[in-house]
Amino acid sequence: MTVREATERTFVTHDGLELFFRHWPAVVASGGPPTAVLLFHRGHEHGGRLAHLVAELDLPEVAFYSWDARGHGRSPGERGAAPGMQALVRDLEAFVVHLEAHDGLRREDVALVAQSVGAVVAAAWVHDHAPAVRAMVLASPAFSVRLYVPFARPGLALLRALRGPFTVNSYVSSSLLTHDRDRARAYDTDPLVTRPISVDLLLALADAGDRLVADAGAITVPTQVLISGEDWVVHHAPQHEFFVRLGSPTKERHVLPGVLHDTLGEADRDSVVGLVRRFLVERFAAPVEVPSRLDDHRVGYTRTEAEALATPLSLASPRGAFWALTRFGLGVGRFLSAGMAIGARAGFDSGEMLDYVYHDTAEGLGPVGRLVDRMYLDSLGWRGIRRRKVHLEELLGSACERQRAAGQPVRIVDVAAGHGRYVLDALSKLPEPPEHVRLRDFLATNVRSGQASLHARGLLGRAVFEQGDAFDADAVAALDPAPTVAVVSGLYELFADNDLVARSLDGLSRAVRPGGWLVYTCQPWHPQLELIARALTSHRQGRAWVMRRRTQGEMDQLVARAGFRKVEQRTDEWGMFTVSLAQRLAPPEMYGGLDG
Repeated sequence: MTVREATERTFVTHDGLELFFRHWPAVVASGGPPTAVLLFHRGHEHGGRLAHLVAELDLPEVAFYSWDARGHGRSPGERGAAPGMQALVRDLEAFVVHLEAHDGLRREDVALVAQSVGAVVAAAWVHDHAPAVRAMVLASPAFSVRLYVPFARPGLALLRALRGPFTVNSYVSSSLLTHDRDRARAYDTDPLVTRPISVDLLLALADAGDRLVADAGAITVPTQVLISGEDWVVHHAPQHEFFVRLGSPTKERHVLPGVLHDTLGEADRDSVVGLVRRFLVERFAAPVEVPSRLDDHRVGYTRTEAEALATPLSLASPRGAFWALTRFGLGVGRFLSAGMAIGARAGFDSGEMLDYVYHDTAEGLGPVGRLVDRMYLDSLGWRGIRRRKVHLEELLGSACERQRAAGQPVRIVDVAAGHGRYVLDALSKLPEPPEHVRLRDFLATNVRSGQASLHARGLLGRAVFEQGDAFDADAVAALDPAPTVAVVSGLYELFADNDLVARSLDGLSRAVRPGGWLVYTCQPWHPQLELIARALTSHRQGRAWVMRRRTQGEMDQLVARAGFRKVEQRTDEWGMFTVSLAQRLAPPEMYGGLDG
């Protein structure tokens, strides 16, 4: 067993906080690229509580890192709080980016070992960002915390709505964590242990757990799940369901009889640590696993899901009757709500509908109509769309800034702009106007509305809005002047066929020269898929709006195959919509692989 001394370091995360972490350098040269294990602590604790694993795992050729999450240990922030789970996920992404830049680590040479809440954060990062990491060990993941009080979760949500933010003190005592008396005593006396947790973080953790369990098929990283057999802190059933749904070709599940919640800190833990060590050794010895998702539109689980949603229901069945009643209600609603009327007439996925959602002003027949319209505009899906617009503006601005920093011209093209509102709003916030702006859309009605917007904003002559097909690869590739920043937002989500998307990306790859940028969106998750498929209509001949989701890994692989490398990503707090920024690679760098 090799004893190592930790160095203490910090990194700056996405919102300027300087988070603390410990680093144990490797003591034996591996003979290849540096490898590392990142340790993530459970809620209320800090990275020092996992320091014992560095010696116990006995991997002298591997570096170890253990952070104190924001609001925990020696990291700043309100104790036991975070703006949401996505803030923690972005912290993890910033942590890895820091280690890539300062320590020369590659993602494919990194493994994650995480406990409880830390396991949910690690799994959410792997799910949402689809990094090609080597392996992931999840010990007693807190997908569903035992709250014991009946209806505690909706009750907390109601109290939050009535009272505003507040904290909840943990009921978990050291006796519920471990049989190791020394470790329990250390927990009770540790001044860095944080007992309260914010209700916002507690509710966000529950929502993230539900999403990760339901969509575990998106995760293909080799994963080991450790389930404590005597865990009184979190529920077992979601952990088992998560494992069964996991999309990882290499996965293990170990149920550990008699083990309490602190799985990796139990008494007599040698056998448990041995399981983790053996898994890590095997994964570091094997090539990184990145299964191809390019054929998911033919054989993937999201195709199966979409086909089920496209299957008609009998009106005589309870579900069929329910959705028929829902459609009737929406039909009545269109006479009251301006938004519902647009959806019924032009399609709920149309450019006109999105422009109305972005405008976010309730309109309708009298006060009741405006109230109904406000409820419609505040539905979860449309809130996510508006958040996507914010993220689009951020990353489009980032692309323009990077392009200028490289001393290169900024020439923007959006190949499916709809009415163009999100791009035009983003351009109005740029410190310098681009050299050229070209907005395109397939529908003549959208082009006319877009041209009217250019006129209203005084942009005629500085920007062009024209009709064009984003799936005509040759036409996109021939754009003149050649764009240096390309945008494709909300388009690929409407088409299930990856071959079609690949054709569009091929055109963009040929249009954007090496060093240029692509801003693209993805919809890896939506909790209202059945409502959309059963009750809403598309702009395409008024057909049912049945969506096939793309996992982030699938979308990133399509982008990588076209010759782009993802460098940044934004995800909304519900995990529904992502916006990513990718750079066009020079031909020798172009990925033939799939890790994005």
